[in-house]
Amino acid sequence: MPLASVDNRALIDVTGPDAAHLLQTLITTDIEDIGDGETWPGALLTPQGKILFEFLIGRRGDGFVLETAEADADPLIKRLTLYRLRAKVDFKRRETAAIAVAWDDAVIAGECFRDMRFAKAGLTLHRLYGTVAPADDGAYPALRLANGISGAGEDDGLKDYFPHDLLMDRNGGLDFRKGCYIGQEVVSRMQHRSTARRRLVRVIGPSPLPESGSAISVGDRSIGELVTSAGNDGLAVVRIDKAGAAMVEEVPITCGGIAVTLALPAWSGLEFPREADEAQS
Repeated sequence: MPLASVDNRALIDVTGPDAAHLLQTLITTDIEDIGDGETWPGALLTPQGKILFEFLIGRRGDGFVLETAEADADPLIKRLTLYRLRAKVDFKRRETAAIAVAWDDAVIAGECFRDMRFAKAGLTLHRLYGTVAPADDGAYPALRLANGISGAGEDDGLKDYFPHDLLMDRNGGLDFRKGCYIGQEVVSRMQHRSTARRRLVRVIGPSPLPESGSAISVGDRSIGELVTSAGNDGLAVVRIDKAGAAMVEEVPITCGGIAVTLALPAWSGLEFPREADEAQS
């Protein structure tokens, strides 16, 4: 299916003469990198560098539009408003948020943005705002999981992670050049010291995977957690050094008692380390 609706999403319009400047000082994405017709992953972090809210951000005329999980929209607006102070910026949630995704040769029209997460994987996928489309038959989640793409609040329970854990340093959602923003010092230190060991990986099983939150284990030791699944495919955040060591030693990696295969998304450019760094255990 090249066109499908996406449920439980919300849209927030960010407008005003100070919108670009304010967002640039708050979120992880470099606002200046966002081209016309593009939407990029981004996050608002805690001062400790952990994800507080995830979203996609696209440029819309002189303003921006944020797409996020429906449950996060109002809390996100409230938090952004706290930082507004005297800046001339307005945050307004759209009353209706019909959202569809289109890929392959689907005909697109209306307000649409190319999802740059998929562009990193060499795919063209557009998000259509205000477009009513057929219900998804599972094709979009399957496409997303097969390419190791998370973010934008599409997977539950990812708010206690660092951006590196979700590959945001690889998908364009985490900038290290633009200057200060909330949590920037912590994530920049992780980047320069190369201390990120937890990473988002694909999980492939011989049978349907268990529910989100299930442990990814080597023997009786957990090395990560399944964050989403659909059928035999899923995504997890794991210690890739521990996973790499298990692969070298040919020790089974399991999820809910099922032997699984882990794979880093090809577009990330990452590989599993060949040995675990026990000094960092």
